[in-house]
Amino acid sequence: MLAKLISWFSGDAANRRAVERLYAAVVERARAPSLYLDYGAPDTLDGRFELLALHAFLVLRRLNAMPAPAPELAQDLVNAVFAHFDGALREMGVGDPSVPKRMKTLAEAFLGRSLAYEATLRDGGLEEALKRNVYGGGGDAGRLARYVERAEASLAGAPLEAFLAGRPPFPDPLEVER
Repeated sequence: MLAKLISWFSGDAANRRAVERLYAAVVERARAPSLYLDYGAPDTLDGRFELLALHAFLVLRRLNAMPAPAPELAQDLVNAVFAHFDGALREMGVGDPSVPKRMKTLAEAFLGRSLAYEATLRDGGLEEALKRNVYGGGGDAGRLARYVERAEASLAGAPLEAFLAGRPPFPDPLEVER
């Protein structure tokens, strides 16, 4: 396994492909229709940002808890998330002079969510944090909180290879209550 990891990190192209696969898996789960249709998350730009930030946080939390080279993979994933944010802003027509200001706002929001979710997973209050961030203060965040707790537990047991392969073991949102 160590030889596989060393060879993975020694090749930039392989590293980029693994990070892109992992990023794609995070985006795929954050865009799961059931999170919007069944859980009631707002299908808006803000709602999609919130679910992407939430799923990225969960993966980053697990990677940062693992031994090297997982924290390096976590940093590469953060870089990929923000590179995609930058590209999305430009595709939306945000001009070059405004992109840094918007990126700073996104980075602050992402960090704030990550700190809040970390604290609530450790100390309680996850449902309230999700209600505030994902649902804008309204709605029922209890189901999403149960999903996040299940996802956190599932990811906590996953080996590094699952992340390198772009297959973080998120639970199916529709299976959480069953």
